[in-house]
Amino acid sequence: MAIKLTKEILCKEAKIFVDRESKHYEPSIYGITDGKAVGTYFEHKFQRHLHQQYDYVEGSSAKGIDFPELGVDIKTTSIRQPQSSCPYKSARQKLFGLGYSLLVFVYEKNDDRQKRAGRLNILHTVFIEKEKTADYQMTKQINAILKNQGNVDDLMALMMDKNLPVDEIEAKKIAEDVIANPPEIGYLTISNALQWRLQYSRIIEQAGKVDGLIKLI
Repeated sequence: MAIKLTKEILCKEAKIFVDRESKHYEPSIYGITDGKAVGTYFEHKFQRHLHQQYDYVEGSSAKGIDFPELGVDIKTTSIRQPQSSCPYKSARQKLFGLGYSLLVFVYEKNDDRQKRAGRLNILHTVFIEKEKTADYQMTKQINAILKNQGNVDDLMALMMDKNLPVDEIEAKKIAEDVIANPPEIGYLTISNALQWRLQYSRIIEQAGKVDGLIKLI
């Protein structure tokens, strides 16, 4: 009988899988430089690994996050430019977090000409609790404003200065919510776009040093 997947098991299995995968040479990714294709290969293989033992609902990019029951999404990215995109739902995500946790794999890809196969050396694996998935600079500045007795106008001015994709009415609502419920400091860098662009350099640096940034590898 399959075991029910939990966040703790997911993190444990990620470590096991990464250790094995970092030694594996894969012909299908030889010469591939498209990060999306590499990430798809890695994530599908990880899902197959999990399905051998565990019972869970698998999500998809079309349906939403990878582990909807756990509230976790996988991100796989190259160390050369550790970033990825994610669906834009609301400007509030930049201040209050994405609304789900992230399991981030950061790889260095090496191709072996003799074997005609590629290998993904996983350099970092980090689990980011959803409470830490907001934008670092935005949440730092918000907390500084609140510490200095800032008000709704000050917060609205910050949002306008940072080009947060909101109109004045929504900015006022967000500012009032921020005062009522100050956000935690996030550790992502989130760039405005039709899709959010998430950058992970700070996550890599701070993993294991900050609560909610769990360094697995």
